[in-house]
Amino acid sequence: MAVNKVDDANFQEEVLNSSIPVLVDFWAEWCGPCRMLAPIVESVSTAFEGKVKVCKLNTDESPQTAQKMQITGIPCCIVFKDGHEAGRIVGFKPEDTFTEELEALI
Repeated sequence: MAVNKVDDANFQEEVLNSSIPVLVDFWAEWCGPCRMLAPIVESVSTAFEGKVKVCKLNTDESPQTAQKMQITGIPCCIVFKDGHEAGRIVGFKPEDTFTEELEALI
């Protein structure tokens, strides 16, 4: 399953209105830890296919949503369930740790 790109324009529809839990990776091009986390997010999108929708939001391109979600540091991954924040995974984590934290949130 591909990772979906979301932005200020489609965040409501793609994330908040989703019928399944959504993991949103808030990132930016210049962020080293974000680039390190990217392959893990890709892997999770395959491992959790059908259980979790995985999206990425570039905070430089969509500052309104990042501000609204109170993103103060990146990478920051937020799990949304039924249109509400269920929890956050902040900073770079090894894949096994990231997966464990994600499973606890969904």
